[in-house]
Order: sequence, then structure tokens, then C-alpha cells
Amino acid sequence: MDEKRREEFYILFEKLADLTMTPGEYNRQAVVDAVVDICKFFHLSKGFTQFFRNRAKELEGDGETICDYDNGRADKILVQKRIVTKLKAVVIGTAMVCSEDDYEYSQEEIEKIDLSLRTVMSFVGRNRLQSVAEKLGFYDDDGYPNVRFYSRHLYELLISDDLKNRTAACFNLRHFSAVNDEIGRIEGDVVMRRYIEVIRSVLDEKGVVCRLGGDNFVAIFSNDKTDQFLEIIRGIPVSYGEDEQRVQVASTAGLYRIPDDMENQDPNYVLGHIFMTSNVAKRVDTDDIVFYSEKMHLIKEKAIGIRKSFKKAIKNHEFKVYYQPKVDVMTGELAGAEALCRWVQNGKIVPPLEFIPILEQNNDICELDFYMLDSVCKDIKRWIDEGKGVVRVSVNLSRKHLVDVDLHKHIMDIIERNGIPHMYIEIELTETTTDVEFRDLKRVVNELQSEGICTTVDDFGIGYSSMNLIREIPWNVLKIDKCFLPDDKESAASITSVMFKHVVAMATDMGLETVTEGVETEKQVKVLQKNHCTIAQGYYFDKPLPVEEFEDRMIRGKYDI
Repeated sequence: MDEKRREEFYILFEKLADLTMTPGEYNRQAVVDAVVDICKFFHLSKGFTQFFRNRAKELEGDGETICDYDNGRADKILVQKRIVTKLKAVVIGTAMVCSEDDYEYSQEEIEKIDLSLRTVMSFVGRNRLQSVAEKLGFYDDDGYPNVRFYSRHLYELLISDDLKNRTAACFNLRHFSAVNDEIGRIEGDVVMRRYIEVIRSVLDEKGVVCRLGGDNFVAIFSNDKTDQFLEIIRGIPVSYGEDEQRVQVASTAGLYRIPDDMENQDPNYVLGHIFMTSNVAKRVDTDDIVFYSEKMHLIKEKAIGIRKSFKKAIKNHEFKVYYQPKVDVMTGELAGAEALCRWVQNGKIVPPLEFIPILEQNNDICELDFYMLDSVCKDIKRWIDEGKGVVRVSVNLSRKHLVDVDLHKHIMDIIERNGIPHMYIEIELTETTTDVEFRDLKRVVNELQSEGICTTVDDFGIGYSSMNLIREIPWNVLKIDKCFLPDDKESAASITSVMFKHVVAMATDMGLETVTEGVETEKQVKVLQKNHCTIAQGYYFDKPLPVEEFEDRMIRGKYDI
């Protein structure tokens, strides 16, 4: 190596050493440039290409490696050793070939070359490690940016003062499990990816879409892109397969317009708002798209207060059983009752709609249901011991119970512990909304039937598969929702009257007992009598009653018809 080339090499080496060995952070691009210059100096392109399909990308940590395999597994350590050995040979060989004379390298020069190679490999390895860490930490297994990516992006927007005039969103693909069932999971993944790509295509350059998991996503975009985003959320056709078949995809979404004073807020504040609003969008029946409002914040604070006081309320027996009578419309006799929960707090009754939906968001509702069943069993036991005319009492169970494989055991443990004859207990379960829930519901009803426990399908007619529900599951009682009951203004020929007539006739033919809830007028009682629906429940006869008043009704035993 002549003096000129030796001097050039020393300059390149000193530059790389200064960039990489100085304490603190280094300039990534400057190191890349320095490494590339050294590679050019030693004509290393062929050596790199042999091991790295894309040399420039490899230097940045993004290239593909050619890996050796032993028994089908990548031996990364072996590959790294071979890369270093190969590069050393290429460097020394190239330098010798490029020499104008038979220059023999000094030990110092060989050490510098070796150190340069180690520096190059260290830099490449570090960047590859950074790339791997980025993918593992900020992307999911399917390559979608994850919630950590989203939080980091929010923080970067906050620091750069770009969080203003933006809208954050959390959205869920509606009934996407049905799409997977229809076209298969592989094609379903294609549909999901294309749907998300359509959303990405309308966002501004600093807008992102990230996946929380499954079919749940979050996004952030400039306010002027909101209309385009919502148009896609409301539903678009997405193609899949070789024949470009199409399926309609829509979402429920909660949105939060970020205020201008966000500079004093934690970006997690944004996440909290869109998660809460998205949950509201999933629960309400009126709209699949909900914007955050201050009223929601107050509701959230109230919900937190209810959850905090729930355990104490259970311990202090603040939840009381109220009994609403069920009456035989043919004879006027008391035919049973439904147990309804009332929360008596500081002498005042908290309306069920203010706490039941909140408790249903987690497993608190299950604890409350078992508490109610135990309370009913204790009342029945006392009535039996006192010689009162006991009637069958129905107790509602939330859908949340359906995932409990030991639900049957838990119910029977409570009944047996209180020594209650099985004929006095009736379990009411509401219609399901998914195939998975349907299978669990069928299992639970069959298990209860085997114990002689009466089962009722509640709110029949408002689910999504009502006919299949009564065809495949052996219910004892069909409880007809009040939406099927004609009001006083409707004639016998009205659609509601005709539907009610046929639902009752069908249930009777199947051997099911029928109960109609929401009976409020004498004319409605006559409709039940005419159509042979024997049991009525509603304000025409009685509202839900405290236990002492209901006991008076049991003693009386009969209503005027």
C-alpha cells in the first residue's frame, strides 16, 4: 500500500473511530457514511453482497442476511463469525491486489484493519439489534404498529406541538368474527389489512393507525380528515380472493377531538378518552360512532364511584330483593314472582339503570347475581319454615356467567346450601348475540334441566336467532318481551297483534309456558286471555315490591281479574 493510500486509510479510520468511540450519542448517518467510505476504499461491495443481499440496507440495520442452517435452525453466531472472517480476507486480499508493489502489511496496519472491521460489524450488529427491538416492541406479530407505537407517536406529536387540531379514535370492526367464519381466517386477514390500508390512505402524513389486538384499532389524524375517516368507518366494500369478491366492512368508533391545551396533558389521557368513548359506541343501540363529551367524563367518574362502593354495599347488604308478582290471567291467582335488585343507599333507592350496566362491564355483576340468588333462597327457606304459600321465584343471570364452565355447580351450591326444593327456583337467561354464547347457553340450560331447575328465556324476540334458540334449547318458560304486546290503540288485525298471537301459539304447541311482561292495561290482559297466554307480569297487577309487601300478596294469594 503506497503512502497516499495508507494516509487515506488512516483518515477514514480516524474519522470512524472519532464517530463511534466518543462518549454519548453519535450521528447515525455520519457513521453510515464513514462505514461506506471504508468499504469503498477496500472494494468491499462483493464481500458484503455475498452475505448481505442489500449492502446499503444492511448498514442501516434493515438488510436481509444469508444464513447457514444446522438441522433446520439458523445459527446466527456461526454466520457472524463467518462474516467477520470473510471480510478480513476480502480486505487484506483486496488491499494486496490494489497495491502497486508487493507491499507487506505491518502488524499495526493489520490491527487497524481488523479494528475497522470489528467497528463495522459492531455498528451493523447494533443497528440490526435496534431494528429487531423496534419490531418486537412496537409492532405485533402480523406487522401492525401496536399501542406502544401509538403512545410513542402521541408523545412525539406533543413534543413537536403537532397534537393540536387532531382527532384520536378507537374503533372496532363490527361482527368481524362472522366475516372470518364466512370467508376463512386467511382471507379475513386480507380483508382486514386492506380495510386498514384504505383508512391509512386518507390520513395526513402524521396520521397513524395501530392495532390494539384482534379487530380493535386506534388512530390519530388531523381534524380535516375526520369526514373521510368516518365515511370508511360507516362501511365500505373490501375485495378479497382471486375473483376479487367483496365483503362489507364497518366499525364502531369512539372519537376525541384533542383540545389546544394538551401541552399540559399526558398522552395517555388521550387513550383513556378514546377507550371510554369506544366502549360507549359498542354498547349503545342508537349510533355506532360516538364523540367524547364532558358528560361522558362525569358518567365515568360516577362509574368509578359505583365500582369503589360495590364491595362495601354487598358486605352491608345494601342490595335488596324486590319481588314483582306473576299472575294467572285466567284465575287471578299468584303464579310466581321475579326477583329484581334494588340498591338502597343512605335511605334512597339507586335506579338499576344507574348501576347494573356499570357492573356488567366486569365480573361484579356475577357476584351480584349470586348474592341475589342466595337472598332469594333465604327468603324461600323462611317462607317454607313459616308455612306460607310459597311460589316459584325467577332470578336473572347476566350473560357474563356463560363463560363460567362451573356455573351449574355454583348455582346448585347456593340452592343446596339453603336447602331449597328445586321446584321453587327459576333461572332467567337472556337471548344471546353470538354463536359462542349460544353454545354456552345451551350447555348451561341442559345442566340446570338435569337438576330439575326451571329455565326461562328472557326478552324473547329481541335477539338475533330467536327461532333457533327455542328449537335447540329445552326451555321451560318463554318470556315474551313487551314489544310484542299490542297497546290499547292497536286493533286485533295489527302487525303486533298478529305476531303476538303466533308467538304464543307456537310456544304453546312446543309445550312451553308463556309469560308476558310489561302488562299495564285491562285491554292487554284481555289480549292475553284471548290468546291463551296464561301468565302476566306488569304494573297492571303490581310493581316490584319489598319482601314484606310481597309476603302480604302471598297470604292474599289472588288478584281481581
